[in-house]
Amino acid sequence: MKIETLREQTLVLPLELRRELKNPLGTLIKGSPKDTMRELTAAIQREKPVLVISVGDEVSRNMLKYGIKPNVMIVDNKVMREETKPIETTGFDVVKVRNPAGTMTPEAWRAIKEAFRKKRPTRILVDGEEDLLTLAVIMEAPEKALVVYGQPREGIVVTKANRDTKQRVGQIVRAMQPLPQS
Repeated sequence: MKIETLREQTLVLPLELRRELKNPLGTLIKGSPKDTMRELTAAIQREKPVLVISVGDEVSRNMLKYGIKPNVMIVDNKVMREETKPIETTGFDVVKVRNPAGTMTPEAWRAIKEAFRKKRPTRILVDGEEDLLTLAVIMEAPEKALVVYGQPREGIVVTKANRDTKQRVGQIVRAMQPLPQS
C-alpha cells in the first residue's frame, strides 16, 4: 500500500515488528547525557542539518539542557511509560494530538507534516505515546534533517533523513496493520 494512503489510517505495530524496531534506525551514541549531547553537538556542527527533530521526553529535555534547541520536539510527558514533569519550553508553538500506544494516527502524522512547514519551533504534545511517531518523522522530514530519539538504557540514536532511511522506514510502515475504520 502507498504511504499516502497509510497516512490517512490509524496504523498498529504488529508484534513481529517490535523486535525489529529495537534496532537503532541510525547511529547509536552510547553514554551519559553529557557525553551523548557532546557527540550530538559535534554531529550537528559536522552535518549542518536543515532541521533537528527530537522524539521523546528524555532526549528532548537533555537537548535543551545542553543548549541544543530542536526545530520540532515530540513528547508525551512520560519516560519509560512513567509520568514525568512536562518540559519547560519558551518560544515553541504547541500542538496537541492523540496517538494511543503502539499506533500512528492520521492526526499525529498531519501535525508532524505541518510542524515541518512552520518557521517557528514546534512542540507536539502527544496524549498517548510518541515512540512510533519517529517513523512518521523520518518519512516526512526534509532531506538532510537529523532525527534524534532515545535508546532506552543505552543512549541516543541520530538518524539522517535521506533516501535510504526513508526506504527502510517505509518498509516498516507498510508492514503495519491499519485499524479497521468504524
